[in-house]
Amino acid sequence: MQPIITTKNVKLSYGSFEALHDINLDFEKNKITALIGPSGCGKSTYLRCLNRMNDLIDGVTITGSFKLNDLDMYDEKTDVVELRRKVGMVFQQPIPFPLSIRENVAYGLKLNGHVAKEFIDQRVEESLRQAALWDEVKDRLNDSALSLSGGQQQRISIARVLAVRPEVILMDEPTSALDPISSAQIEDTLLALKKDYTIIIVTHNMQQATRLSDKTAFFNLGNLIEFDTTEKLFMNPSKKETDDYVNGKFG
Repeated sequence: MQPIITTKNVKLSYGSFEALHDINLDFEKNKITALIGPSGCGKSTYLRCLNRMNDLIDGVTITGSFKLNDLDMYDEKTDVVELRRKVGMVFQQPIPFPLSIRENVAYGLKLNGHVAKEFIDQRVEESLRQAALWDEVKDRLNDSALSLSGGQQQRISIARVLAVRPEVILMDEPTSALDPISSAQIEDTLLALKKDYTIIIVTHNMQQATRLSDKTAFFNLGNLIEFDTTEKLFMNPSKKETDDYVNGKFG
């Protein structure tokens, strides 16, 4: 199967410090891929390369090849705003805007020039349904999103990304700030979304990686140590370093 994202020889430096060392990693369409590894291993740094979030950091140098289908993601002609529409991101902490629930979900649509109320209302409902939140908020769309629980706020963040119909969804530890019930709701949502979207998730929770992901990449010290099906990587890893990590000997 042709990968939806292909990255080759990726290196990233903060000034003179090289944080990512020659990463080669591809992502299949309609799969969930987990990026795991100890704190500071480079997994979140790599994730942010995939929609050019690291462009916002001074002193960063990125080399290598990044392709979204046939699009060169780092070509100087590439529209970064359009790239981030195609490759959306959900962060560790829920980030609701101080707006109504409806306006939170519609925010990206309006940013992309959509103004028709009927279209926006339809897309808001569709996105909230996809994020498994519609039944909880359908009667209070004009309430502030800040009034929602943490788990609901994170699902609002997911709905906001879904509203602009991305091809890929990046998630940087999206459940680490949530209680177990909210985390389980988010996991169920991601499994349902997989049929329509490609999902790449950074997680410290190895049980979460085994529950959710089709493939897993193990990072350590800025290196990609191993990449395989999740079952193979956890049950029969090829590298001793991977075996030590998944069995809790370090990290």
